[in-house]
Amino acid sequence: MRAALAFGCGLLFGVGLLLSGMTSPDRVLGFLDVAGHWDPSLAFVMGGGLLVATPLFALARRRGATGEVVLSQPPTTRIDRRLVVGAAMFGIGWGLVGLCPGPALVDLALRPAQAAWFVLPMLAGLVLSRRV
Repeated sequence: MRAALAFGCGLLFGVGLLLSGMTSPDRVLGFLDVAGHWDPSLAFVMGGGLLVATPLFALARRRGATGEVVLSQPPTTRIDRRLVVGAAMFGIGWGLVGLCPGPALVDLALRPAQAAWFVLPMLAGLVLSRRV
């Protein structure tokens, strides 16, 4: 049941990405092009996500648990070199190709030949990060 619920949530997220146009690298790169032809639509998608998620996270925090999973604070809130380097690498990759992991996985189903050039190195990075 848990796997089916996770699959349904992921499917809903993917459909939302498709409907909002966020699987298009051109849309994302347009958002990042603040000095040229800026496209603010990504900001509205992020804002809509925050409007939905914020009250649900607050509810989950008050409950202290979500079903079988107990919610807790991260082990550290310190901003260290690993966090800054990882965030910079994510941002550089996002800015270069206009994809981040969620839209890339949706694109893998829609345009496998193009998306694989992003998804395969992303997966390799995930595996490598677990070993380092």
